[in-house]
Amino acid sequence: MKRLLALLATAASVVGLTALAGPPAQAAAGCTAAYTITSQWNGGFQAGVKITNLGDPVSGWTLKFTLPNAGQKVVQGWNATWSQSGSTVQAGGVDWNRTLSTGASADLGFVGSFSGSNPVPTSFSLNGVTCTGSVTDPPTDPPTDPPATGTPVAVNGQLHVCGVHLCNQYDRPVQLRGMSTHGIQWFSQCYNDASLDALAEDWKSDLLRIAMYVQEDGYETDPAGFTSRVNGLVDEAEERGMYAVIDFHTLTPGDPNFNLDRAKTFFSSVAARNANKKNVIYEIANEPNGVSWSAIKNYAEQVIPVIRAADPDAVVIVGTRGWSSLGVSDGSSETEVVNNPVNATNIMYTFHFYAASHKDNYRAAVSRAASQLPLFVTEFGTVSATGGGAVDRSSSTAWLDLLDRLQISYANWTYSDADEGSAALKPGTCNGTDYSGSGVLTESGSLLKSRISTADNFPTS
Repeated sequence: MKRLLALLATAASVVGLTALAGPPAQAAAGCTAAYTITSQWNGGFQAGVKITNLGDPVSGWTLKFTLPNAGQKVVQGWNATWSQSGSTVQAGGVDWNRTLSTGASADLGFVGSFSGSNPVPTSFSLNGVTCTGSVTDPPTDPPTDPPATGTPVAVNGQLHVCGVHLCNQYDRPVQLRGMSTHGIQWFSQCYNDASLDALAEDWKSDLLRIAMYVQEDGYETDPAGFTSRVNGLVDEAEERGMYAVIDFHTLTPGDPNFNLDRAKTFFSSVAARNANKKNVIYEIANEPNGVSWSAIKNYAEQVIPVIRAADPDAVVIVGTRGWSSLGVSDGSSETEVVNNPVNATNIMYTFHFYAASHKDNYRAAVSRAASQLPLFVTEFGTVSATGGGAVDRSSSTAWLDLLDRLQISYANWTYSDADEGSAALKPGTCNGTDYSGSGVLTESGSLLKSRISTADNFPTS
């Protein structure tokens, strides 16, 4: 009997806007729901829903609406738990927005697919209460900027973070697409005038990520020499109008605090030397692993001031837990960063993936996180997390399509001729002079070049 009473009491407490102890109270004024299709493409779309509770406070909520066309499907969403049965879509609150006080709002979103037409839903309910609201159809002829001319750096200038986006000198969101070097201690022969010309001119790459390993025969063996090599590649990227991501490539040990003093020394030097350049982005810890988010945050909050002292304007990218998976590879999620962000401005957070190993649950995490955190995929592979194996073309394409839709910048691992599936160039390529022909590309390189070399069309107004 006690269990039955407890269950009945629990049910009464979560019915929502109209259920209270004693005689049922009416919701003050119900709720509102604003539905907007933010972008649409052939067979797909992205939509946002803002719900506002106008009734009594709730500690749990469920939003329901019906998609008018049987061909419309929710593919993946964020800021809620999403499900679909037939044409009925249901979204439930999650940890950070489950409680809605009177007048409070929650912003949700999802990526969907459709066949035929893509009409907007017109009826929404929150915990069974019908909401008033508005819908916004996708623009039938969205405005477009005239194509910008010039190199990526010439067009976009000094980058900065605005909201959850990487933005250019015109305060417009941009997506950079490019390649990462392999460890420069092993593959320095791959980064010469011919190869960098090919990357900038044939691949039309927006960026070069410079992977400077700290251990594994890297920086710790010759700090001055590796600092000089990094600065030289920054200059090479600048000459070609590409952005340069300076990657302090910590991997083993996984706690970035092990290299805290080295990081302070290195970033103090490169930030002072490159402070007047517009093409530099600092990545302060490649793939933290086996360490808590609080430890990573502590590291970041000590290194970022060192950079800011010399270069107050450049974007800084902070690694995340679980090999920069936002904690997903450690069984956590992006909420630990959302709820406890780094105390600094003009920063982004790193996400890494390898397409053959990291699929739907990782993509779902990125979709959720992208509405709350500025993300930069500074490294990803088309193969397994080992860096080898076969190219997973289907998962790679799904990832790239998602990053394009969310305007998340990325660098692929790797622009090298390493004897592994993730390499863009066939083994032996870096011993020659041809970096432009299709015959030197691996399957991964061919796929990435086809994506990166399409027009950027950066906004300038």
